[in-house]
Amino acid sequence: MLPRRAAFAAPLLLLAAAPGAAAAERVVFGLDWKAEAEYGGFYQALATGIYARHGLDVRIAQGGPQLNHVQLLLAGRQQFDLAGGRAVEFARHDLPFVAIAAIFQKDPSVLIAHPGTGVRGFADLKGRPIEVAADVRAGWWRFLAAKYGYSDSQIRPYTFNLAAFLANKRMVQEGYLGSEPFLIEQQAHFKPVVLPIAEAGYQGYGNVIATSRRLIAENPGLVQRFVDASIAGWHSYLHDDPAPADALIRKANPDMPQDLIDYGRKVMREYGIVESGDAARLGIGAMTDARWQAYYDGMAAVGVYPKGIDIRKGYTLQFVDRGAGRFVDRRAGGGGKG
Repeated sequence: MLPRRAAFAAPLLLLAAAPGAAAAERVVFGLDWKAEAEYGGFYQALATGIYARHGLDVRIAQGGPQLNHVQLLLAGRQQFDLAGGRAVEFARHDLPFVAIAAIFQKDPSVLIAHPGTGVRGFADLKGRPIEVAADVRAGWWRFLAAKYGYSDSQIRPYTFNLAAFLANKRMVQEGYLGSEPFLIEQQAHFKPVVLPIAEAGYQGYGNVIATSRRLIAENPGLVQRFVDASIAGWHSYLHDDPAPADALIRKANPDMPQDLIDYGRKVMREYGIVESGDAARLGIGAMTDARWQAYYDGMAAVGVYPKGIDIRKGYTLQFVDRGAGRFVDRRAGGGGKG
């Protein structure tokens, strides 16, 4: 099994085959990577008929670095996609898109170190070689570097492979909470030191759903139904039987083993990736002006973004913040299985 972001593939489309789908409104939803547990709630909404019950015929398109999701949205080939923190870019460049829900309240990116090498926290990484990808160097790396005094001389190319990390006990590498720690334990038989960047104070959301301003203006009901159904799917995936979603994930991405899916779901629950912070009060998908402003201010302070951007142009709170439990799909289950 290759780590997250290590294998590239063209999008694979999955079509819901629920009764009455012909009368439902068809939408394409683009992921930013291949199918895995971190998208489990969307696949759960598809597999259990939650999207269908909301009048939607949803296709989930896998992503990858070769895909330009902004171009797909512009061309009308996708109605929704996962935009990460691009809401600030939407506002900065006056693009006709907005973020409409943040499924992850905590970014699941991590830095990983060897045990027994004196690493207990982020401050202990100063001076050590750290493997980070090019996009990370222009993003959260700059936040951590400013806060903990890291130097760009520490940067090593991230090769999407564990070999360099495993060969050098001083090496640190980026990773994803639900992927690389598990793979290291499986392949090298030791438990690494895992440092989630959210615990360093990084304010970025994750799994941010975006759509076009045009779709919001022309069909706000469709947008609301997609958000509501996705939120219900996430509640079901985290609290009910995840098997329906897991089966679709494995079908879409045969390289994804069930034990890694199980691990990904487990750590999302343990670390409160989806249901912590504002989501505990406002519901899954929560976003707030204060949180977006804190993220922007923090990144502008270290030069990632210029100051003076009206970031409210890049997101809308119109479709979220309805309260915890508001979007639970009772017909999809609710037994609270682990």
